[in-house]
Amino acid sequence: MEKAFVAQRVATKLFTTEAAVDAAMIEATELMADMLKARTDVGTSLVFADDVQVKMVEAIKALGEARTAMVGVHHELTEAKLRLGIRTSLGGAENKPNFMRKADKTAMREVG
Repeated sequence: MEKAFVAQRVATKLFTTEAAVDAAMIEATELMADMLKARTDVGTSLVFADDVQVKMVEAIKALGEARTAMVGVHHELTEAKLRLGIRTSLGGAENKPNFMRKADKTAMREVG
């Protein structure tokens, strides 16, 4: 199988994994916010379920570390791609999550 196709397959999985880690971080932080709001909504003391909140902060920290690791993986794979002699872009905008796509440039043209 051609190296570029194999590399493209890996790049697609990389983008999917990066997006999954980001989505997990979003869900975890929203859960933390909901937990804090729920405590005030039911009128419990600040110390109520404090141990749960500490664990949630630890989970969010772990997700942050996972995200940092994925950024490292991304950079290493970019280097590996170059060592393999693959010079083309492996993740055209169509394969990347929406937030990673470059904005389309609007071209000016003469009218009238």
